[in-house]
Amino acid sequence: MKAFSPIRSVLSVMLVSSVISGCSQLIKEPQATGDLGVIIERATGTVQIVDTTEQRSLGSVSELGDLSHASIVFSRDERFAYVFGRDGGLTKVDILEQKIDKRVVQSGNSIGGAISQDGKLVAVSNYTPGGVKIFNSDTLELVLDLPAIGRDGKQSKTVGLVDAPDQKFVFSLFDSNEIWLVDMSGDEPKIQKFFDIGAKPYDALISPNGRYYIAGLYGEDGMALLDLWYPEKGVRKILPNYGKGEQRLPVYKMPHLEGWAVAGNRAFVPAVGRHEVLVVDMNTWEQVGAIPVHGQPIFVMARPDGRHVWVNFAFPRNSVLEVIDTETLEVIHHKEPGKTVLHMEFNPRGEKLWTSVRDENKVCIYNTRDFKEVECLAAESPSGIFFTNRAHTIGL
Repeated sequence: MKAFSPIRSVLSVMLVSSVISGCSQLIKEPQATGDLGVIIERATGTVQIVDTTEQRSLGSVSELGDLSHASIVFSRDERFAYVFGRDGGLTKVDILEQKIDKRVVQSGNSIGGAISQDGKLVAVSNYTPGGVKIFNSDTLELVLDLPAIGRDGKQSKTVGLVDAPDQKFVFSLFDSNEIWLVDMSGDEPKIQKFFDIGAKPYDALISPNGRYYIAGLYGEDGMALLDLWYPEKGVRKILPNYGKGEQRLPVYKMPHLEGWAVAGNRAFVPAVGRHEVLVVDMNTWEQVGAIPVHGQPIFVMARPDGRHVWVNFAFPRNSVLEVIDTETLEVIHHKEPGKTVLHMEFNPRGEKLWTSVRDENKVCIYNTRDFKEVECLAAESPSGIFFTNRAHTIGL
């Protein structure tokens, strides 16, 4: 047995303490992501990372390319934001490290994207050259290239790309009037195609439960509906008489159907070229009302509890927000945040609404109970606002 050495023991303790002390300096303070979000600053190709609880900016990530009309989806762990740029760039941003993790330029002009149910695939919708590309969400390596050759034999722009349950993606072909349903659950993709769905689908949405895919039609009245529980029944037209025989106003900006609102069994949909929000009974898919509003609606978004619907508007009436009561179907509040109100986003439980005011370089936050302004954050030409709770919502 070795003799006990006090000096050696003291040195050992000092060494261990030194190692522990050194390690503790390397470990960063744990940071959760559930109350974080990202704001697009389109003019500079930058995203600003914000804390929705503290209502403050945490930093920014730049060199993301052309971010006009950019959109974002999040990884399942809410750490990574996938940014879809108008220049075809797909960028994976680490919102904790505030840096670009990976980036590819996958087309000449893209219009949005979606992330699969299991979070392993990211799909991008393209205008130029058209089609959809699907990537590994970890590496951004190409998994599948779908040129979207329509029945007319030509490659089409793709719009309204969303994720759907059972590891599926759905999108519309603008040029050939089709909807494609792509099943990525097996070893090989399975594609169902639906033809003659209506003229020029320009955008689409999926119901919050992932059952109904609805494409807005620019070339004719009405919308196209696909029931994903029964795709074998095909696509049917809904709201066929909407706008029939009436003179439309010039359309200054197409509404975003992904921002549609559902409250109870009713859907609130922006009317194209009209100063109205349409009310649709989701049991019959018939229009049951039309609410006069300030201008041509762009985003029509329900507070998460469905009590109110907030609306913003197209140029030249785009300095206004209005709030609709979903019981009385009346506008109950009107406010003017500033020049060019582009996008809205609710806190996950809906107590606050954030809105970008592009031409005044600010993002304003409102209390959704009394509609009072809480504060405004500085942001350079802000557009889209996206919070990480979207990671767990179908179609977002």
